[in-house]
Amino acid sequence: MREARYDAVADFYDAGFSDPADPVLTTLLDLLGPPRGRRVLDLACGHGRVTRDLARRGATATGADLSGALLAKARAVADPPGIRYVHADAADALDLADGSFDAVVCNFGLADIDDLDGALATTRRVLRPGGTFVFSILHPCFAGSAAVSGTWPTTGTYYDEGFWTATGEQSSLRRRVGANHRTLSTYLNALARRGLLVTEMREPRPPAEWTTGDRHEAARQPVFLVARCTLT
Repeated sequence: MREARYDAVADFYDAGFSDPADPVLTTLLDLLGPPRGRRVLDLACGHGRVTRDLARRGATATGADLSGALLAKARAVADPPGIRYVHADAADALDLADGSFDAVVCNFGLADIDDLDGALATTRRVLRPGGTFVFSILHPCFAGSAAVSGTWPTTGTYYDEGFWTATGEQSSLRRRVGANHRTLSTYLNALARRGLLVTEMREPRPPAEWTTGDRHEAARQPVFLVARCTLT
């Protein structure tokens, strides 16, 4: 299994990205619908923040991630019990059985995954017919600002797809691990090729504190994109 970029920043990520109350996660869970009684896979689950939230809401929750260091942090949290964590590459997660999930969620993970088509192939394979895929990403259409990087460099163009490292002073995570920028059409066409029909998209507003200070410029345009898909 290949090396995970997040292994080197596991402590930083666990300390800084554990707050369950944010507008993106709220939107993602709203598009997912009530998890109770559903088998839900949290793809690129990291330290298990979303996985635990799903389990607390009554889902039979599984988390899968490439980073063994982050999975160790997820497994160290015993509440709620019964969560299954799988060490796997999203693009080749053979330990996850075909058709074994009612829903798959991916919170900000797609930009970290180098093989987008492979991850969507996994999503299609593990979903039951008619299953749901919900994901959140930084909005691919905007470059952010000097303080807060968007999904592509302010010195480049929207059409310059590829891996890059953020430079914005307040883009703490993406300055450490980088991200894959893809155009909106790349995402939509990749979903379509795997039979994942987009049924709803939302662009949640950033937190209220973004309306002032250094993040104000970035918040003038959409920062986040959340979508729900159905397996056709």
